[in-house]
Amino acid sequence: MATGAHLHAMGCMQGQMKNHSNGSQNLAGSSQLRMVNESFYTDLRLFRQDNLHFKIWKLSMACMSGSQFLVADPIESSSIRSSCDNHRRNNETALILLRHGESMWNEKNLFTGCVDVPLTQKGANEAIEAGKRICSIPVDMIYTSVLIRAQMTAMLAMAQHRSKKVPIIVHNESEQAQTWSNVYSAKTKKESIPVITAWQLNERMYGELQGLNKQETADQFGKEKVHEWRRSFNIPPPNGESLEMCAQRAVSYFKEQIEPQLSLGKNVMIAAHGNSLRSIIMYLDNLTSQEVINLELSTGIPMLYVFKEGNFIRRGNPTGPSEAGVYAYTKNLALYRQKLDDMPE
Repeated sequence: MATGAHLHAMGCMQGQMKNHSNGSQNLAGSSQLRMVNESFYTDLRLFRQDNLHFKIWKLSMACMSGSQFLVADPIESSSIRSSCDNHRRNNETALILLRHGESMWNEKNLFTGCVDVPLTQKGANEAIEAGKRICSIPVDMIYTSVLIRAQMTAMLAMAQHRSKKVPIIVHNESEQAQTWSNVYSAKTKKESIPVITAWQLNERMYGELQGLNKQETADQFGKEKVHEWRRSFNIPPPNGESLEMCAQRAVSYFKEQIEPQLSLGKNVMIAAHGNSLRSIIMYLDNLTSQEVINLELSTGIPMLYVFKEGNFIRRGNPTGPSEAGVYAYTKNLALYRQKLDDMPE
């Protein structure tokens, strides 16, 4: 390399910084670091985030007859912060809510709650039809309850998706389960969708009503009493959960585990149950306790939301894979569908 020649390299990456209040030096400030070394000069910018305030460190290396030294200087990062904030504001993700298809106890008119029963053939068909309705909407992650009817619904629905990605249940219940279910192919991982199961998304636990026939229970305890158990917000059935109790666990899980994934740009589908999904919709749509108890969700009918700028916007029920309904066609969703249209069959 000729004397005085320079090689410039620029890169950036994001990370997080924690404030330390133990009297040690706080690294939240912005500084510029220059390192001088022979025959090499690089400019590396490291973007860091601290409570949404972006910091920048600049590392420079330049030619200097074999010696090295470091200098720290403050630099402005307002333009960097603005750029990152704009990216966050422009981010848009899809959220699909799907109640499981008809279960074998739905068919028999029994209180099901947290009893783990499978779908009927009709329920399986409902899940397949739901999959056709959402087959052109992006899905990066799936959350379900631990109950088989929700998991069957998620799997059958995703089998219809045009991306052809394979849903794979994530097993984190033990170290052995993690090891034994590990996927070692990067290509296969890219063609897969993680499915996360959570008991917090389970159906409302109906206590001593579980397994009882709904009509016979109304005959025994009175229609008004059973209606109160089923449709009030804060009155639980004997030794069971009220809708309020179900909402506490379901909404807390949504806010702590699912909403951060949406904020990170992940498109999410939740396959769950009537009461856990009603609870989440109560949070998304800011419904009152009176409004949510009157909310009805049909089995196997997906509901689409768009998450943008920290807000949830309900787009309605997808009508079908080939219909250009107003429910879906934000710009990003339209572009995703076009990408699928352009894929070879």
